[in-house]
Amino acid sequence: MKVDYSDKDGKGPDLTVFVRMQKDSVIWLSINATVFSYEAFRVMITPDSVTVLNKKDKLVQYRSLSYLQELSQLPFDFYTLQDLILGNPIYLDSNFVSFKQSESSLLISSTGQYFKHLMTLTNNDFVLQHSKLDDVNLARNRTCDLTYTDYENKDNILFSTGRKITVAEKSKLDIEMNFKQYSFNETLSFPFAVPKNYKLK
Repeated sequence: MKVDYSDKDGKGPDLTVFVRMQKDSVIWLSINATVFSYEAFRVMITPDSVTVLNKKDKLVQYRSLSYLQELSQLPFDFYTLQDLILGNPIYLDSNFVSFKQSESSLLISSTGQYFKHLMTLTNNDFVLQHSKLDDVNLARNRTCDLTYTDYENKDNILFSTGRKITVAEKSKLDIEMNFKQYSFNETLSFPFAVPKNYKLK
């Protein structure tokens, strides 16, 4: 997928990210700097650990899953990231507060441990179009806005190939993800050898 992002410091470099996942087990990422066409990072995420290979600086990091929370400033875990990549709702709690139906859409509101969540689904096939997350803790004032577009049907699976994510608290982060190629239910490998000359960070 192509990833574009910008934050308070401006637009970041264009990235091409290759993703391999085994359900509830492994998320493997190869992050490439698009303009230079080289692999900058390789990342292996499991339900309890994160390993990062910094190929440019020849460094390796072994971290607990809390590393994702430090980076994102969100209560991220493995399953949240898995759902985000798949296009499933994130931070969806079973404590539903209300719903409203119109001719074209269905609005569902829920309140969870961390966020109030307002979802918009299509009325005919219940495809997720939009998620709005507001922090339960008013002192933090975190918000997250997720838009899901460009759905395609492959093997009877509807998959959103276009995503826009905006996270705001003290500063704002905009992320755009465009999936160029994807497949499901295939046998995968997860190559992740750490070269001997890499230093531990």
